[in-house]
Amino acid sequence: MRVIVGQGSCGLAAGAAKVHQELEKQIKENGLNIHVEITGCIGNCYLEPIVDVIDDQGVKKTYVCVKPEMVKEIVEQHLQGNSAVEKYLISKEDSAILRKQKRVALRNCGIIDPTSIEEYIALDGYKATEKAVTNMTPEQVVDVIKASGLRGRGGAGFPTWFKWDAARKSPGPDKYMVCNADEGDPGAFMDRSVLEGDPHSVIEGMVIGGYAMGAVEGIIYVRAEYPLAIKRLETAIEQAREKGFLGKNVFGSKFSFDIRIKAGAGAFVCGEETALIASLEGERGMPRLKPPFPAQKGYFQKPTNINNVETFANVAWIIHNGAAAYAAMGTEKAKGTKVFALTGKINKGGLVEIPMGLPLREVIYDIGGGIRNGKAFKAVQMGGPSGGCIPASLIDTTVDYEALTKTGAIMGSGGMVVMDETTCMVDMARFFLSFTRKESCGKCTYCRVGTKRMLEILERITQGEGKDGDIELLEELAAKVKDGAMCGLGQTAPNPVQTTIRYFRNEYEDHIYKKKCTAKSCKSLLTFSIDKDKCTGCTSCARKCPVKAISGEVKKTHEIDPHVCIRCGKCLETCKFKAILVD
Repeated sequence: MRVIVGQGSCGLAAGAAKVHQELEKQIKENGLNIHVEITGCIGNCYLEPIVDVIDDQGVKKTYVCVKPEMVKEIVEQHLQGNSAVEKYLISKEDSAILRKQKRVALRNCGIIDPTSIEEYIALDGYKATEKAVTNMTPEQVVDVIKASGLRGRGGAGFPTWFKWDAARKSPGPDKYMVCNADEGDPGAFMDRSVLEGDPHSVIEGMVIGGYAMGAVEGIIYVRAEYPLAIKRLETAIEQAREKGFLGKNVFGSKFSFDIRIKAGAGAFVCGEETALIASLEGERGMPRLKPPFPAQKGYFQKPTNINNVETFANVAWIIHNGAAAYAAMGTEKAKGTKVFALTGKINKGGLVEIPMGLPLREVIYDIGGGIRNGKAFKAVQMGGPSGGCIPASLIDTTVDYEALTKTGAIMGSGGMVVMDETTCMVDMARFFLSFTRKESCGKCTYCRVGTKRMLEILERITQGEGKDGDIELLEELAAKVKDGAMCGLGQTAPNPVQTTIRYFRNEYEDHIYKKKCTAKSCKSLLTFSIDKDKCTGCTSCARKCPVKAISGEVKKTHEIDPHVCIRCGKCLETCKFKAILVD
């Protein structure tokens, strides 16, 4: 019998380490010879901590939302008595979520121990590497990736084979394969989960890519805020070296390739490849003009290729299973699958991998379980702070590069933030622009100054100080920043503003002309009052008010002084009679 505890960052944050400790304690006390194993995130983050129990016949039972106090019962009844504790098991509905997905990049996440190369090898790990370096030419590897239709999963969707081929054809003996693991989008955790749950798939993809382009070294640029990912990567790299999968003469071939890790400081702009290269070279992360492109002159002026984590995680599967198998999934122009971090006002948030071409409706409702607390779906932010908001009216938009671009959003690296009726779209645009403004490197004027001026306007609008002409000024500034910015950060920073004005212009107008926030989210535009017919004079709201804005005698109607009220909402939370009105 095997016992496995999910220990990705989401599981650990939910208390998986304490569950693991309690399992070991109870197993020892009951005299059982069972080793408690670990795995990465399976994707059902909302159900963490997750514990799998697999019997000798291979039948798996999955326990969810496990707390240390539940462990004793699980050990005594299931591990010792061979009878599952039904009340703690995953529901059929939650179990079905994984069956609705197609897992390629996430194929081993939540399945294997990420610290065990043997478990990776048992699932055909490194067979693709052996096949590539011993039976294929670099040109043949490039041709297979081309036939598969794999496009970069880091945001732009550029054909992977083209970048590899360009670097391969660039002259010079020293070439570099770089993995961009500097995941910086708010609400995004795709790369982190892959690195924590299946680091060998990324390493293998880099080795194959390195062989295809003739690289001598691979570098994984990962943000220092991902300590668990870095730790598991270090373990995986060392294991691969010991097996001869990295280093001199990989699989006995003439190809030599090794990988090292570079921990970055977490600058969002380093998602742009030339800024990332500058950081690798020890400089401040700032973009450079192109051309020359990195494939020609990249890391220390040597030919360099950069792909993100998810792109590399697909490579070994394609080489092992064939280009046709991968190309059979997805759409004509967007092949394969895509990983998304499903977050926000969603019932079942987590990591999902779907075939390209699936409608957003199926992702949000069939996989994500719909909107929390029965609220109405309002919009979904695609592509992180550089993306755009897709409204409810376009919920049947398919998940592929071209379809999303038509809406004004982008695929991005895979952030999918769901919003409900309580979300103010003006404030949402302000939030994302605030992020990109802070993360701007400041090199070019359009991005440095343009985003700041746009943010100032949005802040005024959300504070009730908007004025006639603000919307038009935002549109003008957005267009100029988009056209004039030097790199992808500035060129896409206006997207949230442009899409919210495009689809939710009425909310901007309400803020400016009516001084009202229809979502009742912007505090400066809210008015709290008391319904005299419902107020019982219990005084609970007055006692909770931090600024003494509520007055009234016991058992008599109370009043709120709007000039003193700071709109903290304490009275709304406290009143049991629903007498607090918010307008």
